[in-house]
Amino acid sequence: MPTIRLFSTLAVRLALDAGVIDDFTRAGGVEVETVFDPTNVLLQRIAAGDRPDVMIGVRSQLDGLANDGVLDASSLVDIARVGVGLAAEPGSGELPDISTVDELKSALLGARSVAYSRTGASGVYFASLIAALGIREEIDARATVIEKGFTAEAVLDGRADLAVQQLSELRFVPQARLVGPLPEAAQHYTVFAAAAGSDAKDREAADSLVAHLGAAKSVERYLEAGLEAPGPTR
Repeated sequence: MPTIRLFSTLAVRLALDAGVIDDFTRAGGVEVETVFDPTNVLLQRIAAGDRPDVMIGVRSQLDGLANDGVLDASSLVDIARVGVGLAAEPGSGELPDISTVDELKSALLGARSVAYSRTGASGVYFASLIAALGIREEIDARATVIEKGFTAEAVLDGRADLAVQQLSELRFVPQARLVGPLPEAAQHYTVFAAAAGSDAKDREAADSLVAHLGAAKSVERYLEAGLEAPGPTR
């Protein structure tokens, strides 16, 4: 059975693991070797010379790779978008109110430690958000910074009280309690896209996978995993 390599952001891993990839393999008889990492980490791999046959990542960054000739611009398709949220440690305690920007700010300042990743799209945004709110020094002084991976794991082992990440990534750690999305005035949506690599070793299979990733059945799985259908926001 032929195999193609997929570079994918962590944000869609839950949906891909829940059936999107298996559906593709069963239908087309092509195995998919998947590398999961934040988009910024995947960009580092590409800069070092590694090349995917297909890539899922932040749309704006995939546009850049297409401009550089790494991805085929004509194959680019938006597949989903997701907002940022908070998760809390397991237990029966009251979850913080984050329904307004002021309540969010109070919740963050009241946490013993907030976990976030500086390499993921959500972590990059969160760093800018706490700077805009004027609380970056206080939060970072006791933050639990995750190099990559799922930040909600830090509330399971006691390193943090709250974890910040894209909602679909928080759902990948079901033992953590989902507090909810950031309030709309502080929310940031990331659109994810898929594209075939310009040097894909099996271009027909790569194009087929890209089409599958944007198909209605796959979008249903994204929705089940806490993502949204792609909209105009990028």
